[in-house]
Amino acid sequence: MRIFSFSVLGLLSLGLAGCGQSSGPSVSTPAQTAVSAPAPAAKPQIGLVMKTLTNPFFVEMEKGARRAEKELGINLTVKTAAQETSIEQQIQLVEDLIAAKVAAIVIAPGDSQRLIPSLKKAVDGGIKIVNIDNRLDPDAVRQAGLQPVPFVSVDNEAGAYKAGKYLGEGITQPTQAAILEGIRSADNARQRTQGAQRGLLENKNIKVVTSETANWKIDEAYAVTKLMFAKYPNIKLLFAANDVMAIGAIKYLAESKKTGVKVAGYDALGEAITEIKAGKMAATIDQQAAEQGYQGVLLALRLIRADAVPAVTTIDTRLITAASAP
Repeated sequence: MRIFSFSVLGLLSLGLAGCGQSSGPSVSTPAQTAVSAPAPAAKPQIGLVMKTLTNPFFVEMEKGARRAEKELGINLTVKTAAQETSIEQQIQLVEDLIAAKVAAIVIAPGDSQRLIPSLKKAVDGGIKIVNIDNRLDPDAVRQAGLQPVPFVSVDNEAGAYKAGKYLGEGITQPTQAAILEGIRSADNARQRTQGAQRGLLENKNIKVVTSETANWKIDEAYAVTKLMFAKYPNIKLLFAANDVMAIGAIKYLAESKKTGVKVAGYDALGEAITEIKAGKMAATIDQQAAEQGYQGVLLALRLIRADAVPAVTTIDTRLITAASAP
């Protein structure tokens, strides 16, 4: 106790001597070290690889993905090939994202098999993969040594069935039908062809006389439709596996002055809705492209966080006709 009193008196004397006259003792505080606020956590980096932006369907898909970017707090890098048939370019885009060390890749593959080796490389590097729109071939995925890849899309067969069935309604006489297919190596193209055939052929008066690919392209659809009608001039029903091809077919029909042909497409693009309202197109299928983009990014983020995700997420399809067109 004495030691404490002496120490206090000594400190007071030193304080008075050092400061001259003072109204009270000088109180010194230890120097405080500035403490930096913790750095904010880096946002997860997710890459979105699509087929092209020349098709409005993928423009809508990007809008949905961008909405997810804003709402979920991630950084999204969008990469697209020049055309839906530019598979090698899509492969390179995947390689670019691997080099950029993104945390996840969401991909709408132009081909159901050829992208798999690059995606396997991504997975081996710790990158999460989500498949949207066109499904990767499950057998090829397994053979590559990959676990099943979460898939977000619609039931393409069921959607196309709705369109085919609608085209066949009210047909009471023998009638010829035709189909414009997408890229034949794409699973969604095969599913849509099968669904349209099933819907059309439920009416026993309908015969599908030709089914040819136009590779999702408007100009190619114009040319293929021209060849179809040169060989089968009495075609009255035409299903196109996307709206872009349907619009190409309609262009040919208008220029050649062919009337009485009912055309259905797939995607519910704005241009297709306009043609439906004008009476030039019978129907299309809305597969909610923006929702596919949103859900793909959401699943990618859940994978990054090590959350469990469903193997398949199915988005609803809707038949759009003149009666239901927005």
